[in-house]
Amino acid sequence: MKRNYCIVFLLVFIGLESTLSQTQRNLLQNAANLSTLKNNLRYNQEWVPFPEYSDREGWQKLTIPIREQLVKEGEAYLNYQWEVITLSDYMEFDRSGSREIMQKPLRANHQAALALVLAELTEGEGRFIDQILNSAWLACEMTTWVLSAHLKAFQTSSKLAVPDPNEYTIDLSAGNLGSFYAWVHYFFREEFDKASPLISMRLRDHLQERILEPYVQRSDFWWQSFGPEKFTHVNNWNPWCNFNVLMCYLLLENDRDVLAEVVYRTMHSVDQFINYYDDDGACEEGPSYWSHAAGKMFDYLDLLSLATGGQVAVFEEPIIGSMGEYISKSYVGDGWVVNFADASAKAHGNSALIYRYGGKVESEEMQHFAAYLRDREDPYHTIVSSDINRVLFNLTVYGKLVEEKAQLPIYQSAWYGDTEFCYMQNHQGFFVGAKGSHNGQSHNHNDVGTFSLYVDDIPFFIDVGVGTYTRQTFSSERYDIWTMQSDYHNVPKINGFSQKVGRSYSARSTTFKADEQLFTMDISTAYPKDAQVNEWIRSYDLDEDVLLVEDRFSLQNSLEAQEINFLTWGKPVLIDSGTIHWHSNDVSLQMTFDAGALISSIKTIELADPRLTKIWGTKIYRLSLRETDLDKRGHYQYTITRF
Repeated sequence: MKRNYCIVFLLVFIGLESTLSQTQRNLLQNAANLSTLKNNLRYNQEWVPFPEYSDREGWQKLTIPIREQLVKEGEAYLNYQWEVITLSDYMEFDRSGSREIMQKPLRANHQAALALVLAELTEGEGRFIDQILNSAWLACEMTTWVLSAHLKAFQTSSKLAVPDPNEYTIDLSAGNLGSFYAWVHYFFREEFDKASPLISMRLRDHLQERILEPYVQRSDFWWQSFGPEKFTHVNNWNPWCNFNVLMCYLLLENDRDVLAEVVYRTMHSVDQFINYYDDDGACEEGPSYWSHAAGKMFDYLDLLSLATGGQVAVFEEPIIGSMGEYISKSYVGDGWVVNFADASAKAHGNSALIYRYGGKVESEEMQHFAAYLRDREDPYHTIVSSDINRVLFNLTVYGKLVEEKAQLPIYQSAWYGDTEFCYMQNHQGFFVGAKGSHNGQSHNHNDVGTFSLYVDDIPFFIDVGVGTYTRQTFSSERYDIWTMQSDYHNVPKINGFSQKVGRSYSARSTTFKADEQLFTMDISTAYPKDAQVNEWIRSYDLDEDVLLVEDRFSLQNSLEAQEINFLTWGKPVLIDSGTIHWHSNDVSLQMTFDAGALISSIKTIELADPRLTKIWGTKIYRLSLRETDLDKRGHYQYTITRF
């Protein structure tokens, strides 16, 4: 019981608080009961849509777009020296908080194994088999496939980042490796047996012990959502882990009763993820998590449909389509996306995935958007990712994707009324992304009321995102990290108080008027009671040539000067006491405000974390406007125009 309390503590800090607003759609359970599922499942891997390893003509045809590069990538690893992950690599997470010490060699080994497998499937001459054998054997030698950062949340025997050799658990990494080696076993079992039957037998046993058995023997992995009410709210882990488990079972298990029961169990679990989503389909974790959240849900649903001959499919449900189109509408241009929480401001491709998803939900918007992204990629990176499952399925649709019309979504505004995300555009090249919502979301930052502004696809007012994950990121110290704090988002500091974490710290009276391009909310309840704020109305009004940002407030007491913060990519230049300029490429932007009421200051924020510098470079800036006089009531305007 003590272990469960620890998990709840962790989940609160990654934004997975319990909520009564969950909609019990249960789409999958309503689509089929266990008896129906048992009759519809295609057994003995009859569902697999890819050529067998021995089908050279099939692989020749499937890999035509990138055949030479797949072989070349594999050749680079013919003499690869496999990395050994030491015990101290795991223990480093407890010692310094570093995850990368353990994850880096694991990632390198997986990259090598994937390249070797794809090269052998492509060429089929046996050149890469020995190294694939080495990869599989090394995987079996590992004490765990779970990341050091995740061990403490799942192991029952120890709350240290030391793998327990007597207890296998399933996290994202274990699931990924499980589905990868299930494919290795499926494609190369006969080739392995030529060397020794012990190899494929051992690999099969480890997949049984590490993935198949833990999934059915335990119901307390928080991502399964099988526990009481407080455990039924999950994020991208749910479809991601369930997809990998489903793939392992479909590739390895041929007992009809066992397979049907486990598939039905995954349906119960994934239903909880779909139930958690609001009707508007927005991904509260942000666009860069979409491929792991809605995208992984699609992978799961697509696999389930394939395994049942299309008899268990829910693609026609509106929520599934809305979850898909969120990714196309969140795209700004030139690789930039509207980011909130831990999400990055840069997109990560996934054009083939988006195209596949769009085809299933009959969304031309998604398919045109996928073609737009593909036009900005080379064929190899359109098809190949670190996920062998997506690589295989991407190969099947690439020919159709290259023929698709390329086009960005065309809209003036997009309003996600349940999640309280708002996107607005005008003909002057302005793209505004703003949010209301609450501070208890998955991967939450304290950012109720914040906004981003892009002009001609160039970021000016930004959400910096999150740095490299460490032990601190998902702990009680999370909000000691500056990127998580409201002081480093585009919102005010009220009476000296910043926003607080938790679902109860939220916006209220949120409204969006599409015909006026006006988004308004009261953000006072995102602050603690000690801030003594009655209301703070933040509004965003986008006209043809101007963005007007306004703050109207009423306080119980004015304890200290109010401070309104803006995070910007380019350096603010003070022209006079009430005018700020920014210049980026060929775009010049101006913000004016009442110099009699507000005084400005500019802080340079040095960036060193590689997860941030690869997006923003080494510097960003915080512009702060501070009251000159204390008053219980105030009205400030910040007028943003091109010049």
